[in-house]
Amino acid sequence: MNEIPDPYGDSYELRAEVPSVETFRRLRTDAGLSDRAPEAVALALPNTWHGVVLHHEGEPIGMGRIVGDGGTAFQLVDICVHPAHQGRGLGRRIMAALTEELERRAPATAYVSLIADGPARHLYEKFGFADTATHDSIGMYRSMPAR
Repeated sequence: MNEIPDPYGDSYELRAEVPSVETFRRLRTDAGLSDRAPEAVALALPNTWHGVVLHHEGEPIGMGRIVGDGGTAFQLVDICVHPAHQGRGLGRRIMAALTEELERRAPATAYVSLIADGPARHLYEKFGFADTATHDSIGMYRSMPAR
């Protein structure tokens, strides 16, 4: 557990844990991220390599996860903070906890990636992440068709 003092007088607690399906979906949508189907989330969460949930007065208000194969490839995902708590350095604390765990446990040859949406790229750059296009790589994605 990591108590995070808040300049506004409240306290935040960052815990190494994986959120429940309901908490995961609520945190994503509260933060303006897309929702995910509950059955997909139920399949995904047990495959979390490392996760953190940020609590305020006992209520989850932020999270971040690392997924991957545990050796060669890792991706930081689902990093979000409820809008009412943004602007207090809490995203930075989530990122610090995730990158510290990677530095502690991931092999030195591992490839670590993330998808940066909008201005979040500035936060990620502070933790050593760089635009892949400047390294002759581009990020790509594919959505699965609806069934």
